[in-house]
Amino acid sequence: MIVIFQLSIIFAFLALGELTVWLTGIPVPSSVVGMLLLAAALQGGVVKLRQVEGTADFLVRNLGFFFVPAGVGLMEHFGLIREQWLPIVVAAAVSTVLVLGVTGWFHQLCRKYLSRNGGGK
Repeated sequence: MIVIFQLSIIFAFLALGELTVWLTGIPVPSSVVGMLLLAAALQGGVVKLRQVEGTADFLVRNLGFFFVPAGVGLMEHFGLIREQWLPIVVAAAVSTVLVLGVTGWFHQLCRKYLSRNGGGK
């Protein structure tokens, strides 16, 4: 019974994310929006960690299982991947470097802001 309750909370936030994306039209996956809403609810104390912890731990422990359909989909399109391997590799490399650079820059920016406002170490 507890698992059903915990899953219902998680799926409720997934539905809220879907509704938010549908109403606003923002170009962000609804699952990401739902996860952010759940994180905000946890941070704000609206949802207690114990209310979702067991099911969330189970889902995280079995996360690899959820990538099986994506892996099968890749195998179905292996011919296309073989034809387009160079753009795929270049895009992956460039995006990785960009993400690392932007993350590092943003971290430095946050550290400077926090040190000026007394919140840094």
